[in-house]
Amino acid sequence: MLELSWLLIAIPLAGAALLLTWGKESDRFGHLIATACSAASFVLGLIMFIQLAGRDPEDRSVTETLGTWIDAGAFHVDFSFTFDTLSSLFVLLITGVGTLIHVYSIGYMAHDPRRRRFFAYLNLFIAAMLTLVLAADYLVLFLGWEGVGLASYLLIGFWQHKPSAAAAAKKAFVLNRVGDLGMALAIMTMFAWFGTTSIAAVNDQVGSVSGNVATALGLLLLLGACGKSAQVPLQAWLLDAMEGPTPVSALIHAATMVTAGVYLVVRSHDIFDASPTARNFVIAVGFVTLLAGAWIGCTKDDIKKALAGSTMSQIGYMMLAAGLGPAGYAFAIFHLLTHGFFKANMFLGAGSVMHGMNDDVDMRHYGGLSKAMPITFYTFGIGYLAILGFPGTSGFFSKDKIIEAALGHNIWVGLAALIGAGITAFYMTRLMLMTFFGERRWREDVHPHESPAVMTVPLMILAALSLFAGVMALGDWIEEWLEPATGHPVHHELAVPIWVVTVIVLIVVAAGVALAWVLYGRREIADTAPADSEVSVFTRAGRAELYGNNVNDALVVRPTIHLTRALVWADAKVIDGLVSGSADRIGEVSGELRKPQTGYVRSYALMVLGGALVVLLGLLAVTLA
Repeated sequence: MLELSWLLIAIPLAGAALLLTWGKESDRFGHLIATACSAASFVLGLIMFIQLAGRDPEDRSVTETLGTWIDAGAFHVDFSFTFDTLSSLFVLLITGVGTLIHVYSIGYMAHDPRRRRFFAYLNLFIAAMLTLVLAADYLVLFLGWEGVGLASYLLIGFWQHKPSAAAAAKKAFVLNRVGDLGMALAIMTMFAWFGTTSIAAVNDQVGSVSGNVATALGLLLLLGACGKSAQVPLQAWLLDAMEGPTPVSALIHAATMVTAGVYLVVRSHDIFDASPTARNFVIAVGFVTLLAGAWIGCTKDDIKKALAGSTMSQIGYMMLAAGLGPAGYAFAIFHLLTHGFFKANMFLGAGSVMHGMNDDVDMRHYGGLSKAMPITFYTFGIGYLAILGFPGTSGFFSKDKIIEAALGHNIWVGLAALIGAGITAFYMTRLMLMTFFGERRWREDVHPHESPAVMTVPLMILAALSLFAGVMALGDWIEEWLEPATGHPVHHELAVPIWVVTVIVLIVVAAGVALAWVLYGRREIADTAPADSEVSVFTRAGRAELYGNNVNDALVVRPTIHLTRALVWADAKVIDGLVSGSADRIGEVSGELRKPQTGYVRSYALMVLGGALVVLLGLLAVTLA
């Protein structure tokens, strides 16, 4: 059955095609077909995972070739897929969390007239993401990469009647094209140097070329990863993507799109191992992004955008871990998995809150929801504890591993990860206090209520996974499982015992929680946000998303607009002017030459006489000279 990896993709892809072509008669049951397709892929992936686990470690990789995709001279690309220890974990995350999001969406999108199309797009998203993680060739991976971009565009802009949603979808699509340019150039470079784009062949041969080639490849791949994973400087699309339905936010931020960049770096580990410079750039990107995302999350009153800032920060942790090389690859994937559980839990929990609050996203209009929505509160609370790294939860094991590895690599990188943990505790506690505790700040027409079972059951399952997924750390299981795909893990010795690091992390997290309690738990929260003139420069910067949009506007948008206007002017005045002007001048000259042609014989006789006289006078002048 391990040779059926292509079927994992074919099932949701068929579901998407069916729902998009069937017609309105399938509106009544289309959502059930899409959910069944996602669930079928999960069951098949689970069976294949169990079979893979039963093999010897050196035999835990199966590649299946469906046929030749491109055969042009020296360029040969097979349509092939690899099911190994790395891709198997992604398959379970994508299809497992994706299925829970499908189930949740049945209730969340129950009254949307285009629900069938929404579920078709969800299936398309899952099929594209599975293509990405199962691809055995970078060109096939790029096919899935672009498919994810297309599906995200369709889902973010699903409520296209809202100008803000249409603009957000376009922004995500355009910014991701910048990263895609890096991916495309990387693939071209691979073929130029290695004569192949096979992932295994490139990883095997990269050690035989100069470090400059490996660095170039690593930086180009990193550019692609920054686009998909919303890392600085290509992060500006992420918070705008909250314009899509909440299940889309959970899918993009937990199980699919933003994890693609981390997967790309880890899957291309041999390239980055061959270039310390490229790995340092990965660390720098993760370092900056984890702090930037945490900063933004501290200042947002929109519950979904606060969680989006959190996602940006947590993906920064994963990128930082991936940049640590063999010391961090397994921990990057470990945190990616646990984050997929608790962040999907919290995004869907936010959707449950919105469902009970008439789709209001402003946390300043919440307060006291713990009693009105007890299931949402408790499940969300477990996700909150997990992202804080509360002892025993999944986040405690995965994030602490990254902090330990970062401290072993470089003290400053480790301190950044440690500070990020404290800021995470602050903004997540702020979110919890503003939403579920304190005085009620509800609007008069709002009557909070618990969501239906079809929405709360997925929350319970995700909460359980958020709580218990840390078992993957027991006995170094995650490192041993991923070793065939990511190489032998390396451990750096710390200057202090690991338990000391754990205590320090818990103290920093407790400090973040305490600060949030002082500022938001003990004080009355206003139901309207203070004006920018009344807050600090740090809050203003966070509200403006660290001016990422302003930078893009100044460096890209405005210059592009001015360039376009200049080209339009040049086209109209210079190119068209040259063509039209030449025709006009020729016409004018022709008109002047046409005037003597009167048609009268006497005029022509006079012109002949005049010409003869001119010739005669010329001859006389020559003779006399």
